Amino acid sequence: MRILLADDHELTRSGLRYLLEKHEDWSVCGEASNGRMAVQMAERLRPDVAILDMSMPELNGLEATRLILKKQPQLKILIFTMHETERVIVDVMEAGARGVVLKSDVGENIVAAVESVSKGRRFFTSRVAETVVEAYLSKRSDGEKDGALNQFILTTREREVVQLLAEGRSNKEVADRLGISARTAEGHRSEIMRKLKLSSLADLVRFAIRNGIVQA
Repeated sequence: MRILLADDHELTRSGLRYLLEKHEDWSVCGEASNGRMAVQMAERLRPDVAILDMSMPELNGLEATRLILKKQPQLKILIFTMHETERVIVDVMEAGARGVVLKSDVGENIVAAVESVSKGRRFFTSRVAETVVEAYLSKRSDGEKDGALNQFILTTREREVVQLLAEGRSNKEVADRLGISARTAEGHRSEIMRKLKLSSLADLVRFAIRNGIVQA
């Protein structure tokens, strides 16, 4: 099995690689230090499983998941995070990832998690999480809509712009990172502010932190 790792801490990636490659027939085919690199490496390397940190520079794990699955819907993705809350579980499910591994439990759970998602199953690290997932799937099957599940009215590209702006990038830097013109970047910024009814960059940063797009 070929596995892609994405985390902005080299020590974390090294620890994960050590645990995973102890398993016979598993290999880490690539390591990415930010979300955008993870998307590019996933397309180039075509791994079987990707483990993505939820909070990464340039593109967080959830947005990276969405972009990867657009081109490789068969790829199984695990989100690696410090937090296991209902909000995290819902966001992970909405993005299309197959499960969550807590950083505090990685030694106990990472092998089981990879085995589970590689076989098409979901993996979450507590009974509480399982309850949340069941409730979420029930709502989806009943056709119900929950405001928490539809929290973002932004497009994927607009969420990318939000993260870069919240990280302190200028319009020109956003344009360079995304391969678009400065005018287009400014247009995205204006549309984001309009949709979210925000009046300043500080408001945008607070929105990004509250919604887990960037860390405080």
